[in-house]
Amino acid sequence: MATAGSYPANTFALEYLVDQCADNDLHRLVEVGVGHGTAVPVLAGAGLELTGFDRDPEMVAVSRRAMELAGLDPERISLGDIEEATSHAAVAAHGPFDALLALGILPTARDEEQTLANMRSLLRPGGHAFIEYRNSLFSLMTFNRHTRDFIMDELLTDVSPQLRRSVEEYIAPRLNLAVPPRPTSPHPPKYHNPLVLPAAVERLGFTDVRTFYFHYHPAMPALERDDPDLFHAEAGRLEHEESGWKGMFLCSAFLIHARIPES
Repeated sequence: MATAGSYPANTFALEYLVDQCADNDLHRLVEVGVGHGTAVPVLAGAGLELTGFDRDPEMVAVSRRAMELAGLDPERISLGDIEEATSHAAVAAHGPFDALLALGILPTARDEEQTLANMRSLLRPGGHAFIEYRNSLFSLMTFNRHTRDFIMDELLTDVSPQLRRSVEEYIAPRLNLAVPPRPTSPHPPKYHNPLVLPAAVERLGFTDVRTFYFHYHPAMPALERDDPDLFHAEAGRLEHEESGWKGMFLCSAFLIHARIPES
């Protein structure tokens, strides 16, 4: 699916997180996978006490510099992998935390259940998790290989082989199946259906599961190159639309916002 490029998609997810932290009196936050530290200025500007870690030493160094620029202790950023609990024991020692942020982690996690369990362990009772997922329903808007895969491998799995072949013959000429190329990684990014994911998250011990959609697309991603400024302006306007349902199909990403039970 389309990447964010120069469009500041994560800004809208961070705005939502900051508002929710203020509304729910959340102050101590841990970021899983700090990356380039792009969230640090926003989180620091909101007055949050920030701790974070990443499994890439280069990203740790970059994020420590971002912490310094924000006037925060760079040593609160450390090396660790959320999928290996012992690797981020130093972070856990600063917890438990009021809130947890994880952008871009679950799509590439090898063991989703263990990853979520490790995230849960970092939060206090009543703590809030904000976790990004890639939206599989957005495939219906992309008109590329993802559309074909979603229709054939998700919607029509129980249809007869003969009719499936007819469907594939019908849709193939209408889609750009060369985009995006098939992933070569042994762990390609995963996409999740926001209609069924909340129930799966609840089964892992979370409660009050909500969905926040972001990174809107006002048209098929391939049309962005025709007029990027117009495309981004319309996308930004849609980020604040209030239909309650359009984001399920127009957004390439969403946050799961869930709490840990109080007891």
